[in-house]
Amino acid sequence: MLVDGQHFRTIWPTDDGVFEIIDQTKLPFSFEVVRLETAVEAAHAIFDMLVRGAPLIGATAAYGMALAMREDASDDNLSHAYTNLLAARPTAVNLRWAVDEMRALLDPLDPGQRATAAFARAADICDEDAAQCSAIGDHGLELILGAYEKCGKSRPVNILTHCNAGWLATVDWGTATAPIYKAHEKGIPVHVWVDETRPRNQGASLTAWELNQHGVDHTVIVDNAGGHLMQKGQVDLCIVGTDRTTRTGDVCNKIGTYLKALAAADNSVPFYVALPGTTIDWELKHGKDIPIEERAAEEVTEMTGRTRAGNVETMRIVSDGSKAANPAFDVTPAGLVSALITERGIAMANEEALSSLYPEKAKY
Repeated sequence: MLVDGQHFRTIWPTDDGVFEIIDQTKLPFSFEVVRLETAVEAAHAIFDMLVRGAPLIGATAAYGMALAMREDASDDNLSHAYTNLLAARPTAVNLRWAVDEMRALLDPLDPGQRATAAFARAADICDEDAAQCSAIGDHGLELILGAYEKCGKSRPVNILTHCNAGWLATVDWGTATAPIYKAHEKGIPVHVWVDETRPRNQGASLTAWELNQHGVDHTVIVDNAGGHLMQKGQVDLCIVGTDRTTRTGDVCNKIGTYLKALAAADNSVPFYVALPGTTIDWELKHGKDIPIEERAAEEVTEMTGRTRAGNVETMRIVSDGSKAANPAFDVTPAGLVSALITERGIAMANEEALSSLYPEKAKY
C-alpha cells in the first residue's frame, strides 16, 4: 500500500540475502525500516511487536526460518529455530502455520539445499498472503456496496473497525481494511470509525496512519464510543480482523472486540470478521481453548506520545503502586459474528460453512 505516495509491503527481502521490515513501534511519528539478519532478530521483532498482526507474524517467522538455515542448516538448528520462533507469540495461529509449513518443507532436504528452499518458500508465503488479502477485499467490497445501496447512495458508508487489521498487519492490503481500500479505489464513499484500541493504541497509531496515507476518510474514537455511535445510527457495519478462529467460527482478536460485537448485536449492526484461511485453527473447536497472551503491565500503565514540544516520550499514567492486568485478546462467540470474509468467499461463522469453503481441511 502507500507511504508518502510510494508502494510498500510490510516485509521484503534484500539483495544481500536478509530482509527488512517496517518498525511499527515507531509509527505514527516516524517511518523507519529495520534490517533483520538472524533468526534471533526475527523472533525479537515478533515478540517486541516491531511486526504484529497474525499474517505478518507468520511471514516474518517464515523468513526467520530461512535466516536460520543460512546461518546453520543442521537438523539441530532447524529444530531450535522452529521452537524459538514458535514461542515468540502464542496466540496468532499463522505463526504456527508458517513454521510448520517451513519445517515440513525443510526436514526431508539435505542441509545444503535448505537455505535456498527456505528463502523461496518464505517469498511465496508473502506473495500468497498479499493475494489472499486482495481477494478478501474483493469479497468484502460487496458488503460495503450493499450498505451503500441500502442508504440510497446518499452518504458515505460508516464502518467501525477495532485494532489494526490493515496492511500493516499483513504483507499488503490488510484483512479488515482490504474491502475498505477496494471500495475507496472504486469511488464508493466510505468513512471509518477507528477505535484507538488501548493499551497499545494500534488503531490510533497504525490504522489511522495507514488510512491517512491512502486518503481514506476516518475519525479516531475512544474504545468506549462505539456502542454510542451504533445507538445513534452512525455505524453501518463493523469489520474486524482475527488472530485465531476456531473451526466452529469463534473469533479471537484484540481485547475489546467482544464488547464491540455485543454492542453491534444489540443495535442490529452487521459484525463481520475478515481473515485468510491460514488464520483458522482446524484443531480447535471452542474459543475458550485458545491461549490468551498476557502481556506486560507497562503497556497499560504507560503511554507513548509526542509532546507539544515535538518530543516522543513515554510516561506513566497510573499511580505508583497500582497493578495492571493486560490480557491481549478476547474471544467473540460465533453467534455474534454476522459472517466471515475469507479469500474464498463469505461464510457463516459455523463449522459447516467453513468446511464447505475449505474441504481439504475439514477432517476433524
